[in-house]
Amino acid sequence: MSQPAQQQDPPGTEQQMRPAPDHGEASYRGSGRLAGKAAVVTGADSGIGKAVAIAFAREGADVVISYLDEHTDAEDTRKWVEDAGRTAVLVPGDLTDAAVCRTVIDRAVQELGRVDILVSNAAFQATHQDLTEISDEEWDYTLAVNLTAMFRLCKAAVPHMPAGGSIIGTTSVNSDMPTPQLLPYDVTKAGVANFMAGLAQMLAQKGIRANSVAPGPIWTPLIPATMPAEQVESFGQQVPLSRAGQPAEVAPAYVFLASDEASYVSGARIAVTGGNPIL
Repeated sequence: MSQPAQQQDPPGTEQQMRPAPDHGEASYRGSGRLAGKAAVVTGADSGIGKAVAIAFAREGADVVISYLDEHTDAEDTRKWVEDAGRTAVLVPGDLTDAAVCRTVIDRAVQELGRVDILVSNAAFQATHQDLTEISDEEWDYTLAVNLTAMFRLCKAAVPHMPAGGSIIGTTSVNSDMPTPQLLPYDVTKAGVANFMAGLAQMLAQKGIRANSVAPGPIWTPLIPATMPAEQVESFGQQVPLSRAGQPAEVAPAYVFLASDEASYVSGARIAVTGGNPIL
């Protein structure tokens, strides 16, 4: 199974993807596992974040949808959250700006009353064949989106999180199996895993859990927006399951970690990699 060769300008949009990704719109069935909870999901306009927002809403959570500027995609996520009977709060903005990180959490507190669940998912990557191709500005930007924003969001959210709260970071199989063409991204994803493992220990006394999910090749706008067309065509074929995963196939891991069923799970990392192991 493969995708046709295609490319987009970053950050990409699901509207241009062929085939269209599956976020669980027609398949996810909730059972009240997050009833009454307030969630913040970054990068929730499309891809994994969108699938998580839909799943959370169908499990009973209200959702703050943080995104950069992909307004059409974000409005579609809002529709699915509201169709599930839940409140959707859209907060656009660049998370490399510390003020935007604080605004995302402030809006959650103002409109939902608290933050029970924080999913730090927004990310950037770019493909390069040689170290000299990576500019200082791109290195700094990748770390700012993938790592620094996560730190700022967590720092802002923790004072508003009750015992039983859950923080979930999106790491990657690349943290253990780095792809040389994605070097800055690899480094940040290892950092996410390490940060969440340490944060879990730091927040244990507060009763707040911290975990991460490590996806493998998942069909999201990030792929055609950051990879050469020929790599997009073969994307996912290298894993044991021989295909790219869909966002809908990742979302259940986030639901579990966000739910009270995971009350004794903290400092963990769940692999959703199509068969590639993480250590």
